[in-house]
Amino acid sequence: MSTKDASNAGDSDLLASQLDDQELVCQKESDDGVESTPEKQSTDLEECSEASTSTVTQPPAMGPEITNDVVRDKNVMVTNTGHILSLPQFGLRDNLIKVDLLKQEGTYTYIHDYRIFAGTYNVNGKSPLQDLKPWLSYDTEPPDVYCIGFQEIDLSKEAFLFNDSPKQEEWFRAVSVSLHPSATYAKIKLVRLVGMMLILYVRQELAECVTEVEVETVGTGIMGRMGNKGGVSIRFMFHSTSMCIVSSHLAAHTEECERRNQDYKEICTRMRFLQTNLPLSSLTIMKHDIVIWVGDLNYRICHPEAETIKKLIAAKDYQNLITYDQLSKHKKSMMIFRGFEEGALNFQPTYKYDIGTDNWDTSEKCRVPAWCDRILWKGNNVKQLDYRSHMALRISDHKPVSALFQVGIKMINQDLYKKTYENIVRSLDRMENDSIPSVSLSKTEFNFENVKFMQLHVQTLIIANNGLVPCQFEFITKLNEPSYCKPWFSATPNKGILIEGDRIEIELEVYVNKTTALSLNMGTDKIEDILILHLIRGKDYFLAISGNYLPSCFGSSLHTLCCLREPIRDVPHKRIQELEQKAKENKYGDCLSNELQLDIPKEIWTMVNYLHRNAALQGDLFQQPGLKSEFEEIRDCLDTGIPDFIPGSNHSICEALLLFLDALPEPVITYNLYNKCLESANSLTQIEQVVRMLPQCHRNVFNCLMAFLRELLKHASSNNLDVCILASTFGALLLRPPPSIVGQYEPVVNKKAAQLFISRLLTLQDG
Repeated sequence: MSTKDASNAGDSDLLASQLDDQELVCQKESDDGVESTPEKQSTDLEECSEASTSTVTQPPAMGPEITNDVVRDKNVMVTNTGHILSLPQFGLRDNLIKVDLLKQEGTYTYIHDYRIFAGTYNVNGKSPLQDLKPWLSYDTEPPDVYCIGFQEIDLSKEAFLFNDSPKQEEWFRAVSVSLHPSATYAKIKLVRLVGMMLILYVRQELAECVTEVEVETVGTGIMGRMGNKGGVSIRFMFHSTSMCIVSSHLAAHTEECERRNQDYKEICTRMRFLQTNLPLSSLTIMKHDIVIWVGDLNYRICHPEAETIKKLIAAKDYQNLITYDQLSKHKKSMMIFRGFEEGALNFQPTYKYDIGTDNWDTSEKCRVPAWCDRILWKGNNVKQLDYRSHMALRISDHKPVSALFQVGIKMINQDLYKKTYENIVRSLDRMENDSIPSVSLSKTEFNFENVKFMQLHVQTLIIANNGLVPCQFEFITKLNEPSYCKPWFSATPNKGILIEGDRIEIELEVYVNKTTALSLNMGTDKIEDILILHLIRGKDYFLAISGNYLPSCFGSSLHTLCCLREPIRDVPHKRIQELEQKAKENKYGDCLSNELQLDIPKEIWTMVNYLHRNAALQGDLFQQPGLKSEFEEIRDCLDTGIPDFIPGSNHSICEALLLFLDALPEPVITYNLYNKCLESANSLTQIEQVVRMLPQCHRNVFNCLMAFLRELLKHASSNNLDVCILASTFGALLLRPPPSIVGQYEPVVNKKAAQLFISRLLTLQDG
């Protein structure tokens, strides 16, 4: 996906994005699971209304039903209210009505102010042993909406590896009993990813006004999967205003500012909400009227002397202090949070304190104080009433932060809405047969040169409605093909509506990942395709996609790479195709006939040897992600020749090794031995027998990796590794379930069995 932030571009662009049915490039992995509170505690609000008939003759009616159960009774209100503009999407006429309603909403809506409380707290893995009312019930007047984000609610390995945590229930209960006592609240939604959690509450009487609730999570940990860092979010309609609340935890450490920026961009790019009333369509964070972003953003005060900073804090010289704040600097340079606003920082930094006190960090590291915990917002009709920290809470080494907003929400005047609706229908009746739709395209040929593995290429197509009537466009599937495009391509949005005289930009993206790399490496697929852009009631337009792919060791088989002594970029497609075909025919055999093989692929040896020599003492190995730019340099070095020195940090090389293993078409432990491995996980003797059954090059790679990981464990006091972390990380990559049985097994059970299998080999023990 593109790394640039999405932004609103008018009604037509908004609707087109809602109609987009693009397949997500980054699907949620098993580690990115969304959990809400247990059923015995709550039932989440229904997320969409039922579809009605396909012929629109009357304005959609509202018929909410909600219970009287409230969060103080440990229950949650239920509603199946549909947003008044959420018309069923059956055809051009219905869509045109919706477009016109959006275009004319100023004629039937008015603004009503509500108070929204936004809060964030990094709780450092602690339990809620202190009353949260000084934070959550701080204001005299109760808010109408609460959005409360947490980070690090659980720092245990179980939470990190399996996204399972009893702390979720502890903190949910603590929050629920600490909401403002002058009002009654309903929990709308709770979402958690590892230690990040976000809860949305509204006043009971407003629950029926909250509809179209969706949640999403994005892990930005190593390989873009691990959820120790990333974001969780809830989007919803409040009356007729779309809102998105994001809670995030970005990369730590003062020097990792570039990785924090990368985490932010990843969240913006990958956070996509599937729309239940528009099948297969998705919305990004920025395609909402109002966005509130809370979290431990981890941006630091960049100054070498902690004492100098503490003196400025003691003097309350926050104006001078903010000149050293990384977030303020990067936001000002438009690198991140473009278009967002933040209130004045008139409170002292919220990190780092000795737990249980208001004293600055006295540990050996003696951290420089920082405003890690922040709240920003984007949108119209938003006024921040207060922005503050809450020093009374001493549970964590962070202090909680909150902001109180007065937000203008669009409300519907039912009489004016009905009148507008009827006028639109009458106008459509008169216009429907007057003319056929017509568009012009900025160009019809697009060439993507030198496409590389996991490197996004984007070009823009502009569609302009030059006809006399609105038009609905869509990229349609060609005969006998499963999709409108090849799997390495996407158009965003791939369907939409244009009012006469309007135009829209379509992003055409080429992105090669592990599922598409092999066929492109072999030359059996090429960067070539024909797209058909169809106008409802109009003509078809044809777009030609062309380009070239640069072969990569990423996505190639171990058998093939062991046969290549030269860099893969120097190898003809035909040669790669021959080797891959032989590997496929003899994938469980020991060698390829008439081929002189290396013991292990030179690319694996290069990365493992470098890490063994240079990274054994590096902290947080295989736990902290690297930089995308460095991965691209590492990939190019491996694909073009074996360098004496691999570019990039140790973390980037670790991540490149994991991505290499993940992209193998046949995993290191071959698919045919998957079940046998799980069955033998309790016996080291049986495990060793299974390993001896691997094809020779697979066995060599496996033994090399195990020896390397055992060496790393000898330095665990320095690199913070343990058997559990390594076994879980490598178990998921070396021991992957065959695609044919996905969905037929218990993921968590099998993941734990794979972890046990690897841990036995790391410790060389049965118990």
